[in-house]
Amino acid sequence: MRTALFVLLSVLGAAEPPDPRFRALVLAEKAKPHTAFVERASTWLDDWARRDGFLLDYVENTATIDEALLRKYQLVIQLNYPPYAWTPAAQSAFEAYIQEGRGGWVGFHHATLLGEFDGYPLWPWFWDFMGQIRWKDYIATFAAARVRVEDRKHPVTKSLPETFEVEKEEWYTYDRSPRPNVRVLANVDESSYRPESPIKMGDHPVVWTNERLKGRNVYIFMGHGPELIANPDYTTLVRNAILWAAGQEER
Repeated sequence: MRTALFVLLSVLGAAEPPDPRFRALVLAEKAKPHTAFVERASTWLDDWARRDGFLLDYVENTATIDEALLRKYQLVIQLNYPPYAWTPAAQSAFEAYIQEGRGGWVGFHHATLLGEFDGYPLWPWFWDFMGQIRWKDYIATFAAARVRVEDRKHPVTKSLPETFEVEKEEWYTYDRSPRPNVRVLANVDESSYRPESPIKMGDHPVVWTNERLKGRNVYIFMGHGPELIANPDYTTLVRNAILWAAGQEER
């Protein structure tokens, strides 16, 4: 898998446009159970990048991340990569990158597992970045559900319907809603779970942005299974989020 990743980067580098629209660093979590989503999403992102003239560079750990590296990128995509086991240099560089508005960020799914779930210490800055929430539970057997777009004025929700269906997801719950600390763009209608589940949190945001920081940022909870990439509403959401966070206008 690592060899294949290096081959992919070589191919992308060989086809590098002379004046790329923007460059993004993708932290790709290749470990199970998210391998299938990350690989399918990476293929979709690569195809889009080639068509639209931007560049993606993939890493599978944070060993090379520091301030010098991040200066090359207008965007960091945390493709299910968790916010723990980062090197101290990577943590410090990323904090400055977002706090000072040096670039944007889009995080998916596993980006709210703050470490304690897997026996790592909490990264306090990232906890605050995510709206001061801690993971509490999840629907391990999965459920379909309706996502409600509640903020229709934000560029990330452009062209989305008022609601859209997600056919399979784990639907994490947290110890509290992030709403007091973030701008919520969408929530999940827990009454629409199929099959019904008792694992609920009431106010249940699933897409949000933290406007207290200078760097444009979006967290998208949905991101467990590869079937999401076949959902046109989901890919519209992801496309909007990436372009907005990178400081780009939709073409």
